[in-house]
Amino acid sequence: MSKLIGEQRPEIIIHVANNADARWCEANPEKAIKLNQKATEYIVSATNSINAKLIYISSFEAIRPMNVYANTKKESEKIIAKTKEGYLILRPSVILWFSPNTTNDRPFSRLLKNLDQGTPAVYDTSRKFQPSYLGHICEVIDVSIQKKLWNEIILVAVEDLKSRYDTAKDILAPFGITVEVADKHDTLPVVKEDLSKLKKLNLPAYSYDRMIQKIIDEIKHRELFQL
Repeated sequence: MSKLIGEQRPEIIIHVANNADARWCEANPEKAIKLNQKATEYIVSATNSINAKLIYISSFEAIRPMNVYANTKKESEKIIAKTKEGYLILRPSVILWFSPNTTNDRPFSRLLKNLDQGTPAVYDTSRKFQPSYLGHICEVIDVSIQKKLWNEIILVAVEDLKSRYDTAKDILAPFGITVEVADKHDTLPVVKEDLSKLKKLNLPAYSYDRMIQKIIDEIKHRELFQL
């Protein structure tokens, strides 16, 4: 990492290199700490060696850590704060977006499998969250760099609390896919997070409806995203 960053000497580094699979992290806590947390120390050290700035994609889960994954994100935030020239920590929730990578088991890839492979579209209604959209995150990064907003922690999501069933139904319905209800009886407390810093810093904000429409448009024009 030091060699790569030392040779390229970027002005800004965006660090997204974590394993976000909470189940894997629980099953492999030592590896999770090395990959998600210890590696972040290496990145910060290399960043400081060339006097660059660092943008870190954290998670809502770092706010109230309840598992190994969340703890690695929280601890990584503390490490990121040691970036000497300036850092930006963005906390998204469950991220939805169109991506060329449809082979992993991330939430959006499951939606595309429902659409393209005709797999059953059955989604949970019991757990509510504030969805995040990758395009929104990118816009926040772009504007933050332009405005030179450093040493901030910013939550990036929509205001509405939605379930996986809600997001799947709203994304798939325009394509004629019926989404069925499953209740997994998730009893974890639901907390609506404060997104006021987006407005306070005059950063882009997304409504739920705008996010859904953006995602639908991306699916309709997916050829633009093929590698």
